[in-house]
Amino acid sequence: MPTIKILPHAEYCPEGAEISAPAGTSICEALLENHINIEHACEMSCACTTCHVIVRKGFESLNESEEGEDDLLDRAWGLEPQSRLSCQAILAQADLTVEIPKYSINHAKENH
Repeated sequence: MPTIKILPHAEYCPEGAEISAPAGTSICEALLENHINIEHACEMSCACTTCHVIVRKGFESLNESEEGEDDLLDRAWGLEPQSRLSCQAILAQADLTVEIPKYSINHAKENH
């Protein structure tokens, strides 16, 4: 079972955390199941960017992003080459290190 190291985030995980989740689980599901309440305004339907994360380690082990996710990420705050929507990034067997950006934008709600 892969381990996900979450870097400290003032709101969601002030001390940082290490969690485990089965392969085939999305990063978002793993965070929520471990009481790290990352935003997911669209209920994990790939329609917003509130669950944006930056995968600092293990990025290459995740499933490949699809066009819809890439289009949304283009509008995410703090976009980096290792950015993913956590609701679309599916765990394989490799461990990950994940950073939750300081800010998020809810395009559906805020009309950006």
